[in-house]
Amino acid sequence: MIRVQNLVKTFGDFTAVKDISFEVSQGEIFAFLGPNGAGKTTTIKMLTTLLHPTSGTIELDGLDPTVKAKEARQRFGIVFQDPSLDQEQTAWENMELHGVLYHVPRKVRAERTEHLLKLFELWDRRDSYVKTFSGGMRRRLEIARGFLHTPKILFLDEPTLGLDPQSRNQLWTHVKRLNETEKTTVFLTTHYMDEADRVAHRIAIMDHGKIVAQGTSAGLKEQTKSESLEGAFLALTGETLRDESADSKQAMRQVVQMWRR
Repeated sequence: MIRVQNLVKTFGDFTAVKDISFEVSQGEIFAFLGPNGAGKTTTIKMLTTLLHPTSGTIELDGLDPTVKAKEARQRFGIVFQDPSLDQEQTAWENMELHGVLYHVPRKVRAERTEHLLKLFELWDRRDSYVKTFSGGMRRRLEIARGFLHTPKILFLDEPTLGLDPQSRNQLWTHVKRLNETEKTTVFLTTHYMDEADRVAHRIAIMDHGKIVAQGTSAGLKEQTKSESLEGAFLALTGETLRDESADSKQAMRQVVQMWRR
């Protein structure tokens, strides 16, 4: 469903993503982990047509998103770290707008919206304004909306950041159910190792722009002689604190310099 080969992204003389390759099968939940500044967000932006690769190839359901961006966008849904709901609209209205933008037929849109809002336990609040929702409710609505147009791939970038343990557990229960029933491929990033350990079929760990390990959680633990996924992660990436914005700041400086030329 996702095939990445020798992917590179440079900003001037700074290389954010360094010749990475991986594949994600249909119906798989694939966790993409790494310290801050490892290159995960840059990679996701290339996968979702927001950045053009410097070199290498990407395939999403057989399509090259650098050539057929519009068709590729129809195949996936995405939930970014930053909120994207219209807080002055109701839950139903946010779903409706998304369905219209993706050209989901009216009848299908209504049936699908009802199904998803019930699944994510938001049906009773369908006519409530999003600005009255808790953080967990907003996240559940964003992910329900991401499933509305029945995407073949759903990208989740830190979807549970800042949520309490109960909300995180509830959200992943719903995502796993849809993954199992609709065979939706899920590509996720998270800093919560317990989430990746519990929900992901396979995991890739990225550091300094490179993929340093891939495999199942059990396989990564065995490879690093660790008792936990967190231990495996630290063994592969080190325990030194990172400047979470250093790489992104350097990349941004390179972009600004390029525009000034």
